[in-house]
Amino acid sequence: MPEPLRPLGRPRLYEQVLHRLREYVSANGLGKGDKLPTERDLAERLRVSRASVKQAIVVLEVQGLVDVRQGGGIFLRADTLDGEPVTELVERRRRLPDVLEAREALETKLAELAAQRRTEEDLRRIDAALELMAELIENGSGVDEGDRRFHEAIAAAARSTLLADFMKAIAGQVAESRRESLRQPGRPSRSLAQHRAIAEAIRAGDGRAASAAMRRHLKTVARVRLLDWTPED
Repeated sequence: MPEPLRPLGRPRLYEQVLHRLREYVSANGLGKGDKLPTERDLAERLRVSRASVKQAIVVLEVQGLVDVRQGGGIFLRADTLDGEPVTELVERRRRLPDVLEAREALETKLAELAAQRRTEEDLRRIDAALELMAELIENGSGVDEGDRRFHEAIAAAARSTLLADFMKAIAGQVAESRRESLRQPGRPSRSLAQHRAIAEAIRAGDGRAASAAMRRHLKTVARVRLLDWTPED
């Protein structure tokens, strides 16, 4: 049980900067595609160090709320800067590596088994998931559902009850890692291409190639901005 009388934490300076930036975006009616002031300008106007501003911007970038273009500025990727509390972001960063390791261990084997055991119905489900993901990308919609259906179709095709149970046990964490990956710039299209390579290997009945393609895909899934971020104390 947490200690009720544990010492009170103090808001970090960059968290105060985050709060002011959210207020600024809301008060000025800014939305997706609009540009924020430069780090230098923000530091001067808020009377804080550029380091504090930079840390705040990194947190927004990690959450997929801004796009930082080298030499081009800081642009909104959403109509608001409202994001999850920094404490939740820190906690997700702590557990994400374990989830990614578990996914690689389980899903590479599932892909191998799927290549060996898939039926025509399994292949239709995999193709349907790919089609859905492509449609969602074309429409500019969130692609999480297409990604989820693809990986679930492979798990079903593997016909391994125990491995399927393991995947169900970590379904929440897998969904979290999926969201984290798919909000990286350009990631949905790259994931779709990798999914198609996995599907081709499964269709060909090549377990080794399917496992290797899944491993390459999950290595990409693991490359997220969150894991490059070092939270300040």
